[in-house]
Amino acid sequence: MTAMTGIDFPGRLAAVLFLQGCPWRCGYCHNPDLLPARGDAEIPWATVEAFLHRRRGLLDGVVFSGGEPTLQPALGDAVAAVRGLGFQAALHTGGMYPVRLAALLPSLDWVGLDIKALPARNAEVTAVAGSGERVWRSLDHVLDSGTAYECRTTWHPRLYPEDELLRLADALASRGVRHWSLQQCRGPHYPAEEWHLHTIDALAARFEHFVLRRA
Repeated sequence: MTAMTGIDFPGRLAAVLFLQGCPWRCGYCHNPDLLPARGDAEIPWATVEAFLHRRRGLLDGVVFSGGEPTLQPALGDAVAAVRGLGFQAALHTGGMYPVRLAALLPSLDWVGLDIKALPARNAEVTAVAGSGERVWRSLDHVLDSGTAYECRTTWHPRLYPEDELLRLADALASRGVRHWSLQQCRGPHYPAEEWHLHTIDALAARFEHFVLRRA
């Protein structure tokens, strides 16, 4: 749990709950300790609720992050409990469980949805067959729901070439995505590289709101 952040839930001060477990194995994962089903630093839900009781009036919302939060069967109950305490609720998700996400959306105030790649390339990033089709169904659910959102993509030329990144931007824009963040991949297998300014400008021109996040 992160007690307070101003960057994970746009426009709000929020606590972040990192939920254990993720079925994907992206090579650049920045929370690898959260991948297994069980972890060494788990916090009882009663402790979380007690903390949130003390923070009413001080925090605006609670972010459920991970790992992959929608892997947890009790997530819906947790979101309801948070809202019952007067907090807004946000979700960070890879979109791997579109049916579960669709059920949660009416209770969420904001969603950060990871779009790894075009559907045909997605499995190469996640190491899980069929993952791309799931993500893009989740994207449709988010766009249809009217819930505030941000799509975000972590990219490095070693993942796929620049022209494919441009095709991804086109696919998102044509789907109706208006808010997209491009995040620079970091890690021992992804050395820092300067991005072409003309590419960044071309990507930004496709979206109403575009953010570039450098590593």
